[in-house]
Amino acid sequence: MPIKPLFSHGPLPGYRLFFCVLAASILMFVDQRFTRMEDVRAQMTMIVAPVQWVVSVPSDLLNWGALALSDQQALVDENRRLREQILTLSHRGQRLASLTAENAELRTLLQAAERHEIPYMAAELLSLDNDPFSHQMVIDRGHRNGAYVGQPVIDAFGLVGQVTAVSAYSSRVLLLADASHALPIQVNRNGLRFIVQGSGRYGSVNVLHVPDTADIREGDLLTTSGLAGRFPPGYPVARVTEVYHDPGQPFARVTAEPSAQLQRSRHFLLLFPPLPEELDETVWDDTMDISANAIHAAQRLGAAHDQAAQEAP
Repeated sequence: MPIKPLFSHGPLPGYRLFFCVLAASILMFVDQRFTRMEDVRAQMTMIVAPVQWVVSVPSDLLNWGALALSDQQALVDENRRLREQILTLSHRGQRLASLTAENAELRTLLQAAERHEIPYMAAELLSLDNDPFSHQMVIDRGHRNGAYVGQPVIDAFGLVGQVTAVSAYSSRVLLLADASHALPIQVNRNGLRFIVQGSGRYGSVNVLHVPDTADIREGDLLTTSGLAGRFPPGYPVARVTEVYHDPGQPFARVTAEPSAQLQRSRHFLLLFPPLPEELDETVWDDTMDISANAIHAAQRLGAAHDQAAQEAP
């Protein structure tokens, strides 16, 4: 008797590949043309969220086990380092209180708008994107917690990126180092404004369109400028590591290292900056007040100058 095959043969692999490619093309077309796919994607992410939580359980258990099995000397050393860090931060906090009061007094003298504290929400890392050409991560906060697309994300050292997709219980964050990410920044030392774009590597970003004569140096701190209303001003972004002047070229090649620990941080803060409409109204009102005061001061100065000229022999 002929030998019965162990596995039954199905349709040819070429047909299955064709149908898969066709289905993928249709889904991409529908996703690009219709906005309802965003809701479908959010619902699918809700289904995947428990899987992401289960996947993160082993790492949490390993961290808990490492902490439980740590010897006493390691805990004593860590406690000493934390106490030193608390002391350093306390010293900075004392100086910060004095500087805050001085800054508030100066802003009052200049009749500038008062800067309010920006609300925030804590989040934790769920997973990282496995694509080597994409720098994204998933955190455990969604629109049920108040997260929204475009929301800034920071860690303990600086800006991490922004939220690009939100589901009910999780959000996808585009990291600062991704090649498709760019944001306006300013040099903390002199206020020069440029654009920082990711280079596709965690350890460096590019500062675009820097004139060859611009006053930018190695070690300069780059902070968010607040332009466009997406990122609030004053948060560290990167520190300049190299400034290369190419003879004959109008722009210098400037690279910087991100301030945030993009590969090591597990805990983040999601910021809630004021709406651009509210910010524009505040800036406009303050500008009008300052302009009016400047006009009155100029008029008084001109009148005093004319009176002095008439009294002069």
